[in-house]
Amino acid sequence: MAAMAGRNRSERVLILASFVNRVGNGLFNTASALYFTLVVGLPAVQVGAALTVAGLIGLLAGIPGGHLADRRGPRTIMMLALAVQALAMSALVLVESWAGLTVIATVDQLAAAAGGAAWGALVVRVGTDRPALFRAKLRTYVNLGVVLGTVGAGFAVAADSRTAYTVLILGNAASFALCALLLFLLPPYEALAAPAAPQERRWIALTDRPFVAFTVLYGAMGLQYATVSLILPIWISEHTDAPRWTVAAVSAINSAVCVVLQTRIGSRIETLRDGGRAFRTAGLLFLLSCPLMALTAHAPVWAAAGLAVVAIFVHSLGEIWESSACFALGFGLAPDHAQGQYQGLLGIGFSAGQALAPAILTTVVLGAGTAGWLLLGVFFAAVGATGPSLERWGTRTRAREGAAVAEPSRKPDEAHA
Repeated sequence: MAAMAGRNRSERVLILASFVNRVGNGLFNTASALYFTLVVGLPAVQVGAALTVAGLIGLLAGIPGGHLADRRGPRTIMMLALAVQALAMSALVLVESWAGLTVIATVDQLAAAAGGAAWGALVVRVGTDRPALFRAKLRTYVNLGVVLGTVGAGFAVAADSRTAYTVLILGNAASFALCALLLFLLPPYEALAAPAAPQERRWIALTDRPFVAFTVLYGAMGLQYATVSLILPIWISEHTDAPRWTVAAVSAINSAVCVVLQTRIGSRIETLRDGGRAFRTAGLLFLLSCPLMALTAHAPVWAAAGLAVVAIFVHSLGEIWESSACFALGFGLAPDHAQGQYQGLLGIGFSAGQALAPAILTTVVLGAGTAGWLLLGVFFAAVGATGPSLERWGTRTRAREGAAVAEPSRKPDEAHA
């Protein structure tokens, strides 16, 4: 059982810490909006505005937080970020106004962005033995943690009391604190020295054109998450004759497929070339799943339910290939000494995509109907098709940079000769 969770102590510790943290996230994310609207009494528009403002400001901490992780050690910065999040989450139970929610949520999001970048750097330092297998296992347990947290939140929602919702919020705060404590069991990873490259800039991630391009594509492909969590439930409920339980079924199937197959598929996507090809494969799977989702509106009751199940299965396979590709490219294109900074930039791309997803998808899919689903599938396929070319571009630039770094070190020997 221990081997299933990790190949050594450090891997098992980070997997357990991440699992605990995501259980807490599942507890909070499922019921947070209900708490602020039904218990605190804030209008839904104000809650949405507060969380949007917090999310946008939080993006600013990604790259600086990652840079700190590179220079001070990823474990240290991640633990500090988790401690801030534990305090901020605990303070949410005292919120009684829009201003209070906005301030506390902003502090939480700033810490989350910095901690996310540090987490990425920590994953690289811990998973040195078969990194693709480790990352696949890590994501499997992260998904499982979210599922369990969501199930737990369901009981609080059913109870529908201030006490129940407060327990969820404090449970999430406790998960941050426990996660930070578990990280004490990891070695205190020191900062890696940067190569002696001439005129290396401080914010090198922002000048790395292949990685910036990948960040944009990563954010674009990330629309597939909102496709499952936001658009498909509305589509099934309002545009098909499928039974209402189909909405819950597709969510459960999506989670189950990702938990069961992530390690089996993701462990095989190890190199940059693997990542580029997997990105393309993900786009093709989404190209297949989106028309299937559209067909549910044109089928009778049970056929619609069956099509929804098939569509979400195919889409879930695409999600696994997409996440595995992004692990391979996101970590593989980043230099070891600046992983935190690069992961911070990548987090900005993903968060920006998620922020834009509701507006884009409701306009394209719900607005255009079947044609919108077809257009969405083509969009995903087009984004995925760039994977191999992006990988080759990134590989070429890194080969040139490596040669430029090595050249100064050879000149003294050549001169001596």
